[in-house]
Amino acid sequence: MADINRDDDIIEIALPPRFAMGERVASRSVIRNDGTYNGKDIGEVLVQRGEVGYVRSIGTFLQQFYIYAVEFVDSGHRVGMRAKELCTLDHLPDEVLARLGERAAQLEDLR
Repeated sequence: MADINRDDDIIEIALPPRFAMGERVASRSVIRNDGTYNGKDIGEVLVQRGEVGYVRSIGTFLQQFYIYAVEFVDSGHRVGMRAKELCTLDHLPDEVLARLGERAAQLEDLR
């Protein structure tokens, strides 16, 4: 029996977008070119895990998912990503900030 990805069963656009325009986000994983990024080979790394970027626009895909166009500062790439591939750096819950301690201040310095 094949694994079913429950995230793909959800109609995200029935809810508000998880991220806002201009929000500072980080990539949860390495992102490689799937063939939709011009000028780079298929499989070439576009974004490193933890790379910081800013949401520049929000679109939809298949009338089901939000796609966030994120401009990554270090690489200069603008990549379309799903919410599950990103985490916010601007709106971290208090308990996460408490666990980060000194590193939370470093996140503020990235602003």
